[in-house]
Amino acid sequence: MSQPATDETYVRRLGMRDAAMIVVGGIIGGGIFLNPGIAAQRTASGLSLLLMWAAAGLLTLVGALCYAELGARRPQAGGSYVYLREAFGPMAGFLFGWTMLLVIYSGSTAAVATVFASYASAVFGLAPGMIRPLAAAALVFVAAINLFGLRLGAQIQNLFTLLKLAAIAILIVAGLYLASRHHQPLLAVDPARADVGFMGAALPVLFAYSGFTYLNNLAGEVHQPQRTLPRAMLIGMLIVVAVYTLVNTAYLAALGHAGLAASHTPAADVMARLFGPAGSQLIAIGIAISTLGFCNITLVAGARVLQVMGRDGLFFTSIGQLDPRHRTPNRALLLLTGWSIVLAVSGSYGQLLDYATFGDWLACALGIATLFWYRRHDRQQPLSFRVPAYPWLPLLFIVCIAGVVAETLYSRPRDSGIGVLIILAGIPAYLGWQAWTRRRPGR
Repeated sequence: MSQPATDETYVRRLGMRDAAMIVVGGIIGGGIFLNPGIAAQRTASGLSLLLMWAAAGLLTLVGALCYAELGARRPQAGGSYVYLREAFGPMAGFLFGWTMLLVIYSGSTAAVATVFASYASAVFGLAPGMIRPLAAAALVFVAAINLFGLRLGAQIQNLFTLLKLAAIAILIVAGLYLASRHHQPLLAVDPARADVGFMGAALPVLFAYSGFTYLNNLAGEVHQPQRTLPRAMLIGMLIVVAVYTLVNTAYLAALGHAGLAASHTPAADVMARLFGPAGSQLIAIGIAISTLGFCNITLVAGARVLQVMGRDGLFFTSIGQLDPRHRTPNRALLLLTGWSIVLAVSGSYGQLLDYATFGDWLACALGIATLFWYRRHDRQQPLSFRVPAYPWLPLLFIVCIAGVVAETLYSRPRDSGIGVLIILAGIPAYLGWQAWTRRRPGR
């Protein structure tokens, strides 16, 4: 079969460290500071909680290995959009881009920008009414950074990631120090709670692990991508799994399982116990930096998808153009940023997160399903990386994520149902787009 040309319009400036930091920064947003308490409410002991985080980390690592092979096969901008379009046809690619723009990336960005604004407002003592304007301003700031080339954006992203890891390191040390003073039973069973089953407990944990696919969207700007992408994916995921395990150990050591289950802000509670109000302020700054870095990655990665869609004729041609000087998809970036701002100023964190996470994991599972098509039709040799234990590892991931999607539909029918309707609305939108473009052959 003929191979599509790699996207040579982008400049390959991202090295191994940049790529690994994108993986880390795309996953670690606000979830690890908020979701462990929710997961503790759904488990009976510290041991079952830690096993849940470890199991979810291993499952996400499987997904990352699958995307590492996909990135090695197609080292070009666009990520999941490219894989779905090639394997299942242009409608599948269009539906991904449609949902990504309206729900997945924009919803995630808006939700996390709202978290940023909430913590930043607390740090600076701003009125609650400033949260939404501050979230919008943060997205404008992040977009502006990336209008002038990916190199500057990558350098700032690396700084965000290093600062968030420093804040997490302080949190871990604080939790373990408190444990040495108060001797909390780390793995004790909480008699007031019982395990609610894998899916119920896994939902908030898996949500905290989402975002590992973003690097593939930027594959067209990665130096030596067939070598760099798999290594960066593996290194980044191992860092995230280690960080998440240590943070949850620190929470349990400092608060105990019952205390963690009762906490809505476990990171702030741990820091406040050791440092008082100054500790809460410090971790609030760390969370704000973490969430801002996440928004930076989602906007940059999503803009590449829209640009490739425009280039392929599945979106407006103007969106498919790159800035002639900086080689960046500025129009696509501004479009995605603008819609994210609309969502940020009009919706709550919970609603935005439900819209985004449902579509995100569904798209991820479908992206990994394309591996079966590529293994049959794309016998490219030599290939720098292949998923081990194929087909069992991809199948394991797809089955588990199907369970997550089903659980989300059951537990949050309204918001996930809206997500389904948005996806389905893309079908007539695609048919209408095709009819319109046929009437405009010179477009």
